[in-house]
Amino acid sequence: MGVLLGVIFHFIGGFASGSFYIPYKKVKGWSWETFWLVGGLFSWLIVPPLAAYLTIPGFARIISSQGGKVLGLTYMFGILWGIGGFTYGLGVRYLGVSLGSSIILGLCMVFGSLIPSIYYDLHPEAGKDSFSMIAGSTWGQIVLVGLAVCVIGIIVSGKAGTMKEKQLTNTPTTDPHGVQVKTEYKFGLGIIVAIISGVLSACFNFGLEAGKPMADIANAAWKAANPSEPGNFLYQNNVTYIIILWGGLTTNLIGCLFLNFKNKTFKEYTTSNAPKLRNLLFCALAGTTWFLQFFFYGMGESKMGNGASSWILHMAFIILIANAWGLALKEWKGVSKKTFTTLIIGIALIILSVIIVGIGNNKKPPAAVETTSSH
Repeated sequence: MGVLLGVIFHFIGGFASGSFYIPYKKVKGWSWETFWLVGGLFSWLIVPPLAAYLTIPGFARIISSQGGKVLGLTYMFGILWGIGGFTYGLGVRYLGVSLGSSIILGLCMVFGSLIPSIYYDLHPEAGKDSFSMIAGSTWGQIVLVGLAVCVIGIIVSGKAGTMKEKQLTNTPTTDPHGVQVKTEYKFGLGIIVAIISGVLSACFNFGLEAGKPMADIANAAWKAANPSEPGNFLYQNNVTYIIILWGGLTTNLIGCLFLNFKNKTFKEYTTSNAPKLRNLLFCALAGTTWFLQFFFYGMGESKMGNGASSWILHMAFIILIANAWGLALKEWKGVSKKTFTTLIIGIALIILSVIIVGIGNNKKPPAAVETTSSH
């Protein structure tokens, strides 16, 4: 039952991540950097401490009790993750939306799920799954098969994207935030940028690892207060998110203010030509929805107990939901039957990978699940 709940929580998180940009399409009279920063203030600054306040008693004391190393590393990975989000746009520019998104999310999934386990091969730690442990166990091998199937599904989905772009060359292209972008196909440069974005975007997962001592304190306090409750504290990661997202706020604040200066769009924050209250409400909705992906990610991981499996499911569901929205919004209208069939095959492979990862994690020995709490 714990694994099933974990999958459900990851699906909800993936749905939030794949859907958060839709409210931004309702924003009028603001450029991308303006509404991205306003929505981001809710995502990175306002909602995370509110969520921690509602779920973790004394979360501020947990943060203040940590040494500079834990806080510094967690914050640093948040900054790197923020850079990954910014370079995402360049990957889309040089590879196209479908191919760029598929490659970047695929790399983020692979690096985010495997690098921590490789690290624990070099620096063993009690309760942590090293790559050799994963590769040498039946459950871990099934998880790796699921990862491979998901990568194949991403490649197939990316292929469908390139087929679509060739067939619909006159159709305006938009990025994941609903903003029109011009595709300048440069495969070599695009791959380099995509690798940078994919690696740095995976730093969110590394930030969870660095900030795990804070989550452990929250988890221990909950267990002490609820000795009869099985499993781990659903909301333990909420305290860690605060520090990681401060790092993301730093990167995006600098980037958005630079674009405001470059594009002379500072006046949009106060101009009377835009419906400010309406825009603020939609930005708040988008920013809050964006944060919910990690809120439910933490809940899912606390149930599944394995970081690699959780990260794979999280990324797979994001890709799945994003493609589903593409179908619902008729972004694939007018493509050939072959292109549409290729897309469906890619989505089906991603769904299959989710099932395989769930089966593998379900076969993990109960004792091991208990000792491996969330990142």
